[in-house]
Amino acid sequence: MKTPIAISDSANFYVSAERIFDPSLKNVPVIVLSNNDGCAVARSDEAKALGIKMGEPLHLIRDKVEAHGVRVFSSNYTLYGDISRRVVEVYEDFTPNVEVYSIDECFLDFGGFADRETHARRLRAEVLRRIGVPVRVGIAPTKTLAKCANEIAKKNPIFAGVLDMMDERLSDWLLPKVPVGDIWGIGSRTDAKLAKLGIRTAAELRAMPARQARALGTVVLERTVLELQGEPCLALEDVEPQRKGMAVTRSAGTPMTDFDTLFQALTAHATRAAEKLRRHGLVAGTLTVFFHTNRHRLDRPQYSGSRTTRLTPMSADTFDLVEAARRCAKAAWPKAQAGTYSFTKAGVMLDDLVRFEDRPRTLFDVERPKSAALMAALDQVNDRFGKKTMVLGSEGMKRSWQLRADHRSPRYTTRIEDLPVVR
Repeated sequence: MKTPIAISDSANFYVSAERIFDPSLKNVPVIVLSNNDGCAVARSDEAKALGIKMGEPLHLIRDKVEAHGVRVFSSNYTLYGDISRRVVEVYEDFTPNVEVYSIDECFLDFGGFADRETHARRLRAEVLRRIGVPVRVGIAPTKTLAKCANEIAKKNPIFAGVLDMMDERLSDWLLPKVPVGDIWGIGSRTDAKLAKLGIRTAAELRAMPARQARALGTVVLERTVLELQGEPCLALEDVEPQRKGMAVTRSAGTPMTDFDTLFQALTAHATRAAEKLRRHGLVAGTLTVFFHTNRHRLDRPQYSGSRTTRLTPMSADTFDLVEAARRCAKAAWPKAQAGTYSFTKAGVMLDDLVRFEDRPRTLFDVERPKSAALMAALDQVNDRFGKKTMVLGSEGMKRSWQLRADHRSPRYTTRIEDLPVVR
């Protein structure tokens, strides 16, 4: 017997999270914007019905927003992350193994449940009752088939949000109706290659010989074909795999034209990266800094800078990472006509991540107990009193480079001053 794998995803998650605390948003068109209030990255069903497309820039749909009273929100990642955590806590009451796939999707181990559909419906009802977010559940013997089931349940009201596709006869009936481009892991290029071979549905891809799939799209496509055939190739990872790298990057709210402003942004990014390392018990061996101008503004001077440095010894110390970022930024800064460039994005990337206790030691490594104590104190202050309570001076005070978020809702669940008040 194959173990049933379920995937549960939250419907229009960012919009659903906003609706929890603002009942006036229900049954009206709502969109949530990307960083810097650029494009629509989440849309309610009502907004989709108006023809607002995913990724559509706000400035191109302002007339539609005003004409139809579309409610517009900036991304509130603090709120969304906390709501996601709470949804996962509900999932953990319904299954022993949960794999967090993304902020709004989780794979669930549904093995051992006699009536999987009833169990899934109870899960949906409990998430809605305790959190206020609607979810849909797809169940199948493999992750790829579970994703297909989830997509079908999402688009077809007859399934009422739950589709159990463990029965092969149900797969045989439904997969011919699934476009190959909707299958998990099939990108536009692979979709085009398959179309040339006359393969346009999930059922037709399932019938493709595995060897031919490997020749056309490497082992990834071969694995997809096998998963569609019901052969599990992707195990459920109930323990989060160790990160191999991480990045903290942001677009600037206001273009950065001088080194001091750029370094303020890089200090903030390096500080955030160091916090994430310590939270996961990791240290980094390599740091990369990059920054560039707006590549779409061809009427403006263009420049892109990037430098990488080794961290010796490997470190998660904020001061070490900020100093390394400063060296890289200095080396990459344009030597001539620096003031003519307007940098709109900058970031810090960390690679060669290992657990602190597994870090390689050298003959000249020196234990730094004061550094560890200082970082622990820094994290405790910011955890207790809120992010950015204590920062390095090089991060600055005005922070003109910070992202625009003119339409951001309160952080209802993580800031005491933003708690909703019932009068």
